Formats: sequence, structure tokens, C-alpha cells
Amino acid sequence: MHQFDAMRIFVRVTETGSFTQAADSLGLPRASVSNAIKQLETKLGTRLLHRTTRRVQLTQDGQACLERCKDLLADVEEWETMFVARDEALTGRLRVDLPATLARTTVIPALPTFLAQHPALRVELSSTDRRVDLVREGFDCVLRVGAVADSTLIARPLGHMRQINVASPAYLERHGVPTTLDDLSQHRLIHYTTTLGTRPAGWEYFDGERYAQWPMEGVLTVNNADAYQAACVAGLGFIQAPEGGVRGLIAEGKLQEVMPEFQAEPLAVSLLYANRRHLPRRAQAFMNWLAELLTPRL
Repeated sequence: MHQFDAMRIFVRVTETGSFTQAADSLGLPRASVSNAIKQLETKLGTRLLHRTTRRVQLTQDGQACLERCKDLLADVEEWETMFVARDEALTGRLRVDLPATLARTTVIPALPTFLAQHPALRVELSSTDRRVDLVREGFDCVLRVGAVADSTLIARPLGHMRQINVASPAYLERHGVPTTLDDLSQHRLIHYTTTLGTRPAGWEYFDGERYAQWPMEGVLTVNNADAYQAACVAGLGFIQAPEGGVRGLIAEGKLQEVMPEFQAEPLAVSLLYANRRHLPRRAQAFMNWLAELLTPRL
């Protein structure tokens, strides 16, 4: 095995903390990953990793080696593409993560055009409301809606999503259309949380100085955007959701906007990628295409 390939495998093992996960993300047999680490340790004459049945941990020499490997691999990637024509075909595997609703309503319908331009590219698309670990799970980039908490990643802001309040016509017919915050005491809110068991927020609105929460009852809490919309269409209460995700349901008459003067704070939309000096051309191309696709909608 080439020494640079062994270095790439070593870096991936440290990112995932597992020989098995590293092998799965690289599409290699576990034995190949184990052999690559042994080859690297033999070449350097030192142990790089402590291995136990549950975890893999860097030795002191391994930590020093890891930082140097990252620098060397970044230099190699930059050197390999230094004289590559910008219009040369993109190849390889691209792993990305998108919010489920955005993937379904906006990105996937436009994806055939992108893939037709780059037929040698292979895309692995994760669409989930779970906050994936970009580095550990081997993603080239992720599209994140909401605040970015991980300072180790580079964020490329794209804009903001306006949120609106909606309910089903059947729900409004049964319970009436609220016009003030006090009216909400007679209504239900479908609660959304990324982690079930945590305390759901109430109705969010701007009070003239800041965004505040108005407590509301609800019989259902969900952790998935599609379930959030489906529950609203079923008449289980109000939701506060990005306008782009519910626009089609409003046009079909399945949802109706209410209380436009009491909207939740717009959600920031960002592309995130790992903090490295050189981003693969395939990731750059996809991110530029995604930004071009989404920015006019934000």
C-alpha cells in the first residue's frame, strides 16, 4: 500500500475512533485498514494507536504524527489539482447531509441536472433532522438550518429562512382563527424538538425588543420535519415552520397561514465543511451549485 494511502487511513481511523467505522466510510475491508496502520507504525518505528475492544486512542507519538499527516495530505491534494483544468470531469464519491424537507422539496428535484453535468461523480446523500458529526461520519459538507455551534468547522452562510405560522383549515374551523397571543390559550401547538424528552419551546414571536416564547399546550411532540408537517395537516395544532417547506401545502389548500405579525425568528442556513486548507474540487462544485440553487429562495 502506498504510504500516502496509509496516512489517509490513519487520519480516518482517528476521526472515527474505530477501525470498523473507518473501513466502512472508506469502502475498504477492515483487515486493509488494520494492515495500513501496522505498515505505518513499522515504517515510523513507533506505536501510533492504543487499541482496546471498545476504543482507539492516540499515543503521544500518534498525536504528533496525526498533525503532520494532515498537513502533508493537504499539500498532496493541492499539488495533485494545481494544474488540473477547471472543466475536467469531477470523479469520486461525495458524501453530503441535508435537512430532510429541503432535500425532498428542493435539492433532489434539481439533482438530475447537477449529476448530468458530472456523470462520473457518485453522491451519498443523507437527509435527516439529526445533527450529524461531519468529521467522524466522513461527510464532505453538510447543510445546516439554525445556529452553528461547532467552532471547529468552517461555515459558509447562505441566508435565512423566513418562518410562518400555519394550521389546517379543518383545525381552524373547529377552534377558530386566533388574532392575539391571548387567543392562543384556546389552541394547541405541535411541539418540535431534535431530542425527545427535552422541554419543547412554546410559540415564538418578536415582542418589539427580542424574540420571546409564549407557553402553549400540545398533545404531540415530534423530532422530524416531515412528521411536523403531517401532524399539522392532520389537524393536531399549529406549527411554526420555514415558509419554503410549507408553501406547496398552502397552495394545495391543506394549510393556512395565521397571525403573520407574530412570526418566529428566521432560521440561518449555512454550508459547513471541515477546517482544512484544501477542499476537494467535487465538494467545492457541489457547494457552489447548492448555494446557487438555494440562495434565491432565502
